[in-house]
Amino acid sequence: METDIAVRHHEPWNKGKLTGQKAPLRLQDIWAIRVRLQLKEHPRDLALFNLAIDSKLRACDLMNLRVRDVSHGERIATRTIILQQKTQRPVQFEITEPTRTSLMNWVKVAGLRSEDHLFPSRIDGSPHLSTRQYARIVHKWVSEIGLDTTCYGTHTMRRTKPTLIYRRTKNLRAVQILLGHTKLESTVRYLGVEVDDALEMAEQTEV
Repeated sequence: METDIAVRHHEPWNKGKLTGQKAPLRLQDIWAIRVRLQLKEHPRDLALFNLAIDSKLRACDLMNLRVRDVSHGERIATRTIILQQKTQRPVQFEITEPTRTSLMNWVKVAGLRSEDHLFPSRIDGSPHLSTRQYARIVHKWVSEIGLDTTCYGTHTMRRTKPTLIYRRTKNLRAVQILLGHTKLESTVRYLGVEVDDALEMAEQTEV
C-alpha cells in the first residue's frame, strides 16, 4: 500500500523582493513627505516621521519608545539617550524644534501619559506599533511621493540623516557616534561611502 507524503515547500521570505541596503531619503523627499503629512493633518505619522529622521534609531528601538524617553515633565526634550536593544549600548540624539512641536501635538491629541508608549497600537494585546506595521507606514510615505517602495524601508529612516551629515561634513567619526556603531568599519559599510565617494569623484572628472 502506497502512502502519499505531503511535502511542504516553504518559500523564502525575500522571494520576488529586492534585498540589500535601502536608499536614504533626499532633502526634497523629506520635505515632500513632511508637507503631505502636515496637509493631511496626520499628527501621529508626522511625529513618527520626524522622530525617525532625528533619532536614527532601529525600528525596534523606535517602536519601543515611551513618552518619558523623549520628555522632561510636560516638555519634549531637546536631547535624549536611548539604550539600544541590539547592542545594549546607549546612543544619544538631538530632537529638533520641528520634531518637538510635532511630538507635543501628538502626545496632546492622543492623550498620552508619561509611561505610555509613544506610538501605541490599535490592535488589542499589542502595546505599540510593530516593526511590520512601521514598515507598511514607511512604504506608504514613499509611495505617495512617487518613489519605488522596493528601494526604501525602515532602514531608510535610520540612514537618512547620517548620510546627509556625512555628505556635508565627510566626518565618519561623527556619524559613527550618531549611529552608535562600535567600529568605524561598520559605519563605512553602512553608509556605502566608498561607493558614493567614487561616483562623486567620477562626476567631477567627467570631460
